[in-house]
Amino acid sequence: MKDLKYLAALTIPFAAIISIYLKGYWSFFTPVYAFGIIPLLELVLPQNATNYSETDLKNKSANPLFDWMLYLNLPFVFCLLAWALIEVTMRALETYEIIGFVLSIGIVLGVNGINVAHELGHRQASKERFLGKLLLLPSLYMHFYIEHNFGHHLHAATKEDPATARYNQSLYSFWITSVFRQYASAWKIQTKLLKNNKQSFFSIKNDMLWYILFQAAYLVLIFFVFGNIGLLFALSCAVVGFLLLETVNYIEHYGLLRLKIDSGRYERVREIHSWNSNHVVGRIVLYELTRHSDHHYRSSKKYQLLECYDDSPEMPYGYPTSMVIAFFPPLWFGIMNKRVPKEMIST
Repeated sequence: MKDLKYLAALTIPFAAIISIYLKGYWSFFTPVYAFGIIPLLELVLPQNATNYSETDLKNKSANPLFDWMLYLNLPFVFCLLAWALIEVTMRALETYEIIGFVLSIGIVLGVNGINVAHELGHRQASKERFLGKLLLLPSLYMHFYIEHNFGHHLHAATKEDPATARYNQSLYSFWITSVFRQYASAWKIQTKLLKNNKQSFFSIKNDMLWYILFQAAYLVLIFFVFGNIGLLFALSCAVVGFLLLETVNYIEHYGLLRLKIDSGRYERVREIHSWNSNHVVGRIVLYELTRHSDHHYRSSKKYQLLECYDDSPEMPYGYPTSMVIAFFPPLWFGIMNKRVPKEMIST
């Protein structure tokens, strides 16, 4: 039964259900839950840095339950989005209620959409990668699959990586640089892949073109079914969703840089190049994303198998709490700058 703990990730969409159903000031319950209640729980509950035995790892690896707990996010994401669109376009809501809905659905798109898509995007089975790309669709961030898998995992913790926040860079500056640089990087990677396979720009193998078509079709469908208000709502939710992702990107590698070796190349990615957290609530709600060093060590490793290392830099708070702190740059710098290794600052 303890393996069912990851169903706690569905408390985010359940919070959104409460927000949409009760309306009024309850429309803000999801952001209050995600960035208020969960951080409080992280401060109260103990951390758990234990790793699994070989027997446990073998059993967890073979148990399909962990995969189905991921797949379960799909109906929640798309049904909640559809329900919110109906409510926003069919009912006379106050402006503050619509804002609450945008934040609520945006958080669902980020946590249960993009985060789960990230996990599925690393899988070997094409059907799972397809589901991952489908979960990226409502956030209009399908290019993340290409940039993350073929860019970030190659360049993580270097100045060449758009998703690695520089020392003393604020979250808001990072939002701008990461969003635009990642999109440009995805196109660069796609162009290189096409060239290596001797394919033209308009080849059926150009996934970036397909992503544009799919996302455009999604927005056109929203417009024809729900009109201008629905389109604006869907776009706003998408922005909240991918900015939530970028906030996670910000805290994952903030200030951590790989050193260059004698050959002029960067050292390989090690456990010291990602910020980790063993705070229990953040671990299960984010499907062990907080054990980030192990993820970079072996990206195909499923979330339930990720472990922690003694050498990994530990965040003083869990990921959800750290995201809240990151919204206040002076506070973030005051807490995190002293934890960044000095040799990385001068790199």
